[in-house]
Amino acid sequence: MATEILIIDDNPDIRNILNDLIVDSGYKTRLAANYNQALNEIDKKLPDVAIIDVKLDKGDNDGIELLSHIKSKNKDVPVIIISGHANIEMAVKSLRYGAFEFIEKPFDQNRLLNFVNRAVENFNLKSKNKEFENKLFYSYDLIGDSLNMNEIKEQIKKISVLDTRVFINGPTGSGKELIARKIHKQSKRNKSPFVILNGALLDANKYELELFGEEKANGSISYGALEKANGGILLIDEISEIPLDTQSKILRVLIDQKFKRINGDHDIKVDVRLICSSTKDIKNECDKGRFREDLFHRLNVFEINIDPLSKRISDIPLLIDYFSEKISSNYNIKKLEINSDNSYLLNYNWPGNVRELRNLIERIAILQPDTKEKVSNIIKESLKTSDNQDLTKETSLSVPLKEARENFEKEYLTTQLRKFNGNISKTADFIGMERSALHRKLKVLGIKELN
Repeated sequence: MATEILIIDDNPDIRNILNDLIVDSGYKTRLAANYNQALNEIDKKLPDVAIIDVKLDKGDNDGIELLSHIKSKNKDVPVIIISGHANIEMAVKSLRYGAFEFIEKPFDQNRLLNFVNRAVENFNLKSKNKEFENKLFYSYDLIGDSLNMNEIKEQIKKISVLDTRVFINGPTGSGKELIARKIHKQSKRNKSPFVILNGALLDANKYELELFGEEKANGSISYGALEKANGGILLIDEISEIPLDTQSKILRVLIDQKFKRINGDHDIKVDVRLICSSTKDIKNECDKGRFREDLFHRLNVFEINIDPLSKRISDIPLLIDYFSEKISSNYNIKKLEINSDNSYLLNYNWPGNVRELRNLIERIAILQPDTKEKVSNIIKESLKTSDNQDLTKETSLSVPLKEARENFEKEYLTTQLRKFNGNISKTADFIGMERSALHRKLKVLGIKELN
């Protein structure tokens, strides 16, 4: 698809000069002669690059307002501002609002064309990076054979084909966004937008602006997440962070399937499937009055709960092998050899969950150690929790041998059981004990067998 340049200038001679120059360079163009035409062209379809005159027919800063409007829709679109009334203040203002370049009239055609070529390269690079990131994210699979992960995979199969709302609970880094993306990919909305709104990252005063958008006094529109996701799926991450008064407005949208933009006077109808996620216990937040219970019941039509990685030890070796292959391929290096039975990896608490494990594998890939010992040293250094380790050592050294042995056996057998999802036969086979002897040992040590 040819790159499209939007030219906005009220002077027909300048428009024609720019049009001929850019078309001769192999680009497609669209033209606008005034503010309203420009607004219509922008809202109809965003260009890949825009060239905007500062002063049009509505005021001295028409071009800056259009620049701001484009950036509210997609901050990656490069905008070149041109002006016949240029001064330093105007140049600084346009750059502060996100202009790619500022050029004075009369302009040198070669210089302007150079700006255009650089802007196109910039846009294409950002588009490719975004496409690569999306493909990379979509290419990741939900890895694991733990009871929890197998249950989640089955849940995704069942709910993806429906249009029901979903609430995903899980600690940070556990894969909530990946699950939401898998639902989108397998749903009938997979050709429509997948939009993410992170409640934890928003300015407290901008929740409604980000959700509902705004109709500005100059007639321009800033679109919110609900409209951007129309026809597709909107993921509201960390929804527990959204203020109560905004929660009531979300509830009204769910009931009426429509809303008004900020400063708007007419209803906007939307068809959006909503997925929400949180690291907090929402039921507890409801009990404390920090989250609307009626909204929670509307959102929580189907609930998915992700266990922390520390409770899914059997998934760790599979994740290590998967990330080792995936990340090695991304870095175009030989597959990393990481011992997935490394005790540091299996016994570590993983406060950052799967994301922390993936980051560790990527760190190893970046450092590219050439021996297994160096790999092991990177793992030990990365997962070092000195206070807890020192405390454990002190405790082990301050008790009689019999008690220390019992503590070790208890920790060792508990870890192995979790590693094999509580399967007694597999655990017994791995540690070299008879099944009946393992049952007796677990009973003596007071270890409950996992279901």
